[in-house]
Amino acid sequence: MSNTLVIYSTVDGLTKAICEQISKINRLLGATVTLASLEEAEALGLAQFDKILVAASIRYGKHRPELYQFINRHHAVLNAKKNAFFTVNVVARKPEKNSPETNPYMKKFLALSLWQPQQLGVFAGKIDYPKYRLFDKVMIRFIMWMTKGPTDTSGTFEFTNWEQVDEFARSFAER
Repeated sequence: MSNTLVIYSTVDGLTKAICEQISKINRLLGATVTLASLEEAEALGLAQFDKILVAASIRYGKHRPELYQFINRHHAVLNAKKNAFFTVNVVARKPEKNSPETNPYMKKFLALSLWQPQQLGVFAGKIDYPKYRLFDKVMIRFIMWMTKGPTDTSGTFEFTNWEQVDEFARSFAER
């Protein structure tokens, strides 16, 4: 039975929801799981965990700077554990950009990170126009228009493949 830490960095909550599903599956498979935000994880002793999963969303083409700061501080501990990382972004809605090898944000993460995770995942995100402030709504709509995505600002569009999330969770549990 492993002692697992699942850490999320999210802007709108979808990355946390994906982490909750992964945590649930890992618990069903016998793990003890602690779910924590990036900020909460700072107060935990990472060394006490057997496995660590870090998850982060993209906003305006970037992971949050706090993600890299966390990894820079803790990369030695992360590398010493069974570990995984996944990113959540709307670009992954496109089949040619939905794998760790083809997703531009995963490639950028690996190039910038001191940590090279053992297991990688990419999940398509969600656009929730009604939830956004005016600036975000206008900017995201423009980005979607340029990339041929949904532009109806009255709608919510989730692209996450939950079966893929479950497969990732099972694979992580088996590590």
